[in-house]
Amino acid sequence: MSTAADAVTTTAVATADAATTIVTPPAAGAEATRPTRGHQLDDWRPEDPTFWRTTGAPIARRNLMVSIASEHIGFSVWSLWSVMVLFLGPSYGIDPAGKFLLTAVPTLLGSALRLPYTLAVARFGGRNWTIVSALLLLLPTIPMAILIEPGVSYGTLMVLACLAGVGGGNFASSMANINLFYPQRLKGWALGLNAGGGNIGVAAVQLVGLAVLATAGAAYPRLVPMVYIPLIVLAAIGSARYMDNITGARNEKGAIREAARDPHTWIMSLLYIGTFGSFIGFGFAFGQVLQVQFRAQFATPIDAAYLTFLGPLVGSLIRPVGGWLADRFGGALVTLWNFAAMATGAGLVYFASRERSLPLYLIGFIGLFVFSGVGNGSTYKMIPAIFRAKAASAVASGRLDAEAAQRRAWRLSGALIGIAGAVGAFGGVLVNIAFRQSFLTYQTADAAYLTFIVWYAICLALTWVVYLRPSRHRLAGV
Repeated sequence: MSTAADAVTTTAVATADAATTIVTPPAAGAEATRPTRGHQLDDWRPEDPTFWRTTGAPIARRNLMVSIASEHIGFSVWSLWSVMVLFLGPSYGIDPAGKFLLTAVPTLLGSALRLPYTLAVARFGGRNWTIVSALLLLLPTIPMAILIEPGVSYGTLMVLACLAGVGGGNFASSMANINLFYPQRLKGWALGLNAGGGNIGVAAVQLVGLAVLATAGAAYPRLVPMVYIPLIVLAAIGSARYMDNITGARNEKGAIREAARDPHTWIMSLLYIGTFGSFIGFGFAFGQVLQVQFRAQFATPIDAAYLTFLGPLVGSLIRPVGGWLADRFGGALVTLWNFAAMATGAGLVYFASRERSLPLYLIGFIGLFVFSGVGNGSTYKMIPAIFRAKAASAVASGRLDAEAAQRRAWRLSGALIGIAGAVGAFGGVLVNIAFRQSFLTYQTADAAYLTFIVWYAICLALTWVVYLRPSRHRLAGV
C-alpha cells in the first residue's frame, strides 16, 4: 500500500516534464542483466517485477540521487541573479528597472531551453547529457566570479545574467531522464522527489547569498558563484561515475507537434504561467521588491536576504499538497479556488503597499508563494486527467481501442507537460517585466500587483469555463 507521502507526490507530478521519451523494450526472452558496456544499460525493463526487484531498483535509485543533486545545482545557478542584484549597490550605477531586467533574462533563456534539453536525453543519453548540462553551468559561474565588481558594464552583466539561463533547462532533461528509470507505479514518487529537490535550489542559493552577506559583506558578490563552481564540478564527476544511459531511449516523433494542435495545451500553458510562472518570477524578484518598496526597513542587502529565501522554500515544499488536494477534490476545482486565493493574496499585497504596512505585505507575498506552489501541483494533476477523459470518450465512441487510447493519452500528456513547462517558465519573465515597467512608469510596484490580480482572474475564468462549467462537452474527472 502506498504511503501518504507517495500519494502526495504521485498526484503532484504524474508524468515527466516531457515524457515523449520512451524506451524500446528488449527482444522477447531477454534475461535480466547488469550494464555490460560501461554505463550503458542494454536491457532495461522496469515494469518486469522480477527485473525491478533484482536489478532495476538499485540502479534507478542511484541515478535518481545523482539527478536530484545535479538538478538542484542547476536551479540554484538559474536563480543566481535573484541574489546577485542584492549586491549591486550604488557603486554599480544600476536603477531598480535595470535590476529587474537582469533577473528577467535568465528566466527567458531557461524557458526556451526546456524543450531542447528534454529531447537531448534520448539523443545523447541521460548520463551523457547530465554531464554536459552540469558542465554548462560553468559558463555563467566562472565569468561571474571573475568579472562582477564596481565598474563592470551593464552590458557585461546582461550577458552573464543571460548565460545563467542554462540552469533552467536542467529541470526538463532531468525529469525526462528519471522518467525512463521507474515503473509507472513509482514514477510519481520518483519524479516528485526529483522536482522538489530541484525547486528547493531557488531557496538554497538565497541562503548562500545570505551567508556571504553576513560573513564577507556586500562588497564580495563574486563569492556566491564561487561557492557553486566546485559543486558543479562534483555534479559532473558524480554523473560520470554513478549515472547510466538507457539503450533504446528515443523521442516519440510528432508528439509535441500533435499536442501543440490541441487547444488544451495552450489553455493549460496559460494556467501554468499563473502558477509556476508566479513562483519562479516572484522568487527572482522578491528581494528587489522589498528593498525598493520598503527602503527604510531594508536599507542593506542583508536585511532583505533574511527574508527572500522563505517564499521559494515554502512554495517548493507545499507543491505536493496541491497534488494531494487535487487527488481528493479534482484538479480543476482546486486550481479554480487556488487562483481565487492568489488574486486575494495579490490584492492584500497591493493594499499593504499603498498603506506601507510591512507585516501585511509579507503575509500577502508569502501567501502568493504558497498558492503558486499549490497551483503547480493541481495543474500538473489536471494534465493527465484531460487526456484520460479524452481517451475514455474515444473508446466509448469506438474511435480507438482501449490500448491505443491509453497510449495516446500518455504520449500527449507528456508532450503537453513539456510545452506547459517551457511556457510556464516564461511567466517568470513576465513577472519581472511587470515589476520593471511599474517602477519605471509609476515609481511603485502597484501597477504590477493590479496586473497580477487581473491575470489570476482570467485564469480563474478559464478554469471555470473550460473545465468546470456544466455542459455536454465538459471533460469528466479533470
